[in-house]
Amino acid sequence: MRLNTGGSRNVEDRRGMGGLAAGGGLGAVVLGLLYMLLGGDPSAVPVPGGAGGTPQAQQGQQGGQATDAEGQFVSKVLASTKNTWNGVFQKMGQTYQEPTLVLFTGGTSTACGYGQSAMGPFYCPTDGKVYIDLSFYRELEQRFQAPGDFAKSYVLAHEVGHHVQNLLGISEQVQRAERAAGTKAEANAYSVRLELQADCLAGVWAGEARQRGELQIDQADVQSALAAATAIGDDNLQKQSQGRVVPESFTHGSSAQRVEWFSRGLQSGDMRQCDTFQGAS
Repeated sequence: MRLNTGGSRNVEDRRGMGGLAAGGGLGAVVLGLLYMLLGGDPSAVPVPGGAGGTPQAQQGQQGGQATDAEGQFVSKVLASTKNTWNGVFQKMGQTYQEPTLVLFTGGTSTACGYGQSAMGPFYCPTDGKVYIDLSFYRELEQRFQAPGDFAKSYVLAHEVGHHVQNLLGISEQVQRAERAAGTKAEANAYSVRLELQADCLAGVWAGEARQRGELQIDQADVQSALAAATAIGDDNLQKQSQGRVVPESFTHGSSAQRVEWFSRGLQSGDMRQCDTFQGAS
C-alpha cells in the first residue's frame, strides 16, 4: 500500500500522558475488544481498580502532534479520508467537518465516557472524535491474522465512516429506530445495518482515493483488509468468545456481510452504493 498525501493536523496525541495500563494481560484486552466490537459502549465498561474508581489518566488533557512512524501513518490515512469526504460532501452541497483522531495509551477521557484500549478503536459522536490505542493494530495482526497497512487503514476508515453517518444525521435516525424497536433483536438489526454501512463507507474512501491516484493498493493489500473484515464479524467473534453463533444478537454483521459491504464500497468508490437500509442487509 502506498498513500500519496500529507498528514492531517487534526490528530491529538495523548500517548505517554499517564494513561491507565490495561489490566489483566492479553486475555482481558481480547475480552474487552470482543465486547466493544460486539456493540459495547465506552461508558459501560468498568474502570480498572473496582467500582467507584476515578480515572486519573489523561483527564482533560490535550495532546500534541504525532511525530513517530505509526502516528504519522494514521495521520496520513485521516488526511486521505478528509480528501475523499470533502469531495463527496461538496457534490451534495454540504461542508465536511473532519473528525479529530485521538491517539492514547491504556485509557483516556471522552465525551462518551471513559475509553480504554481494551475497547478497540471507537467513535464518539458527542465530541466528534475517533479514539484508538495503536496497540490494537498488533492485536489485529497477531491474534486475528490480518496484517498490513491497508487492514489498519480499513479499521480507521470504518470509524471515520461513523463520523460521516453522524454528520448526515443517519446515526440519529438509527438511534430513534432502535429505541422504537419492539424487541432487542429488532434493535440489533438496525445496529447491524449502521455498522455495515460504515464498512461500505470505508470502502468508498479507498475506492475514491484509488481513482484519484492518491492510494495505490494491490490484491495482497485488499486481501489484508478483507481478512480484517472477516476477523471482526460477529459470527467469528462469537465463535471465539462463546463457542456458538447467535445471529439475533449480532450488532455489527457477519464476516460475510462485512466483507461484502466493504468490497462494494471499494469497487464502486460511490457512496450511493452504501444503502444498507433497503432490502436484505
